[in-house]
Amino acid sequence: MKHTSTVGKTNRLVLVLLILGLSTIAFPLYLTSVIAFKQPSEMTNSISGILSLPKTWSLDNFREAMEVTNFWRSLGNSLLISVLTVGLSILVHSLMGYALGRNKAHSKFYNFVYLFIVSGMFVPFAILMMPLAKQTAELHLANWAGVIILYVVFYMPMNIMLYSGYLVNIPMALEEAAKVDGASTWTTYWKVIFPVMTPMHATVAVITALAVWNDVMTPLIIMAGSGENTLPLAQLNFQSQFGTNYNLAFASYLLSLIPILIFYLVCQKQILNGVTNGAVK
Repeated sequence: MKHTSTVGKTNRLVLVLLILGLSTIAFPLYLTSVIAFKQPSEMTNSISGILSLPKTWSLDNFREAMEVTNFWRSLGNSLLISVLTVGLSILVHSLMGYALGRNKAHSKFYNFVYLFIVSGMFVPFAILMMPLAKQTAELHLANWAGVIILYVVFYMPMNIMLYSGYLVNIPMALEEAAKVDGASTWTTYWKVIFPVMTPMHATVAVITALAVWNDVMTPLIIMAGSGENTLPLAQLNFQSQFGTNYNLAFASYLLSLIPILIFYLVCQKQILNGVTNGAVK
């Protein structure tokens, strides 16, 4: 009976925590959706005026937001940068993670390189911001190509740590069997190891895509003056010196949320497998 009572209390505590967690997600999403469909005249200073449902559900804010942000051009830039960054990250970071993960345990050099790269996670972007802006301008990389290169470097520490940790779950017997069959290290990696790491590829893809898709600072610093905008940069048009047009801004936020949400839903199963397998040694 005592055990059953303890389990019941634990379940109730978990339920309360889940409700609180859901509230922190559902309430901002509700607020964003409601304001996006409202007209500016419906916005009042009272709490009830902000939280109440729109009197008429209209898509006018979405149409105007798409015009202000040059939506399709900005969306294309964001997709281009995100897709190329994710693709390069998976190819480059998985290869580096494999090389370091398989050798750092018995090589001081590889272990040093691994720790040196991973330590990059602790370097704040604010310190690198101005030097990077100057260097990319001098190298004629003050454009989307320079932003992609910087993203691949910025997310290298985290991704290499994830890949190296995931490799612990892949038995060496697979590589040994491939070598017995005459496969080279290069062939073994691409034909055996790379496909096995598919769950971690999905995890890295979503983490990197989310960070790139929502980033404002890097494109703002590097692409300033190029005449090209990503979606987050274009959404700065809703903010002025005297205020923010919340109706258009929130409509634009919902529009920009759709592509990355679809991508996450597609990769969700693989992400769960990657997290689960990476947590068990």
